[in-house]
Amino acid sequence: MSMAWRRMPGQTWIEAAAWFLAMWIVMMAAMMLPSLAPMLGRYRQAVRCTGESRLAPLTVLAGLGYFFVWALFGLAVFPLGVALATAGMEHSEVACAVPVAVAVVVLLAGAVQLTSWKAHHLACCREMPARGATLPADAGTAWRQGVRLGLHCGLSCANLTAILLVVGVMDLRAMALVTAAITAERLAPAGKTVARAIGVVVIGAGLLLIAQSAGLR
Repeated sequence: MSMAWRRMPGQTWIEAAAWFLAMWIVMMAAMMLPSLAPMLGRYRQAVRCTGESRLAPLTVLAGLGYFFVWALFGLAVFPLGVALATAGMEHSEVACAVPVAVAVVVLLAGAVQLTSWKAHHLACCREMPARGATLPADAGTAWRQGVRLGLHCGLSCANLTAILLVVGVMDLRAMALVTAAITAERLAPAGKTVARAIGVVVIGAGLLLIAQSAGLR
């Protein structure tokens, strides 16, 4: 059972959830900041066009709105991870099925990369706010802009994040690969093409894992 889904000695489940959430937010900040920075830069420019001088506080608020969404995702992920990890420990048949389940998740994650749903949310991530747009310089707009961006970006990379969760949420190599993939598809000039190329690679990895898991049986 991964340490991410386990209580430490003397720790309550509420404390364990709080520890996981703190770890999750730090991890998401490290993974998302490379691609989030240009988006926050466009937000600053959209507010600057109004003549507003308080750019830093509003930009920070937009960033907080973005990571608030990721915190909600973390709150949803934790009980699911605990339930699945506990089932794997208590039932041997579940544990035996884990390699195949991981392979299937990776395969499906690659397939999602090729869908119009993925393309839509990725385009929203890459284009919010649109270049040359003007946004009101107020706290409510800053927060809503961050939340909308967080929702689109969270949905856009949910499949890649799922790979990280099943491979190992604390695996630094997996985290580095997923971060590189997310950053590339959001910042590369041809983001949709990059996302599809990543999907093909991930599908190949999923098929390889299925073949390996079948060979272990």
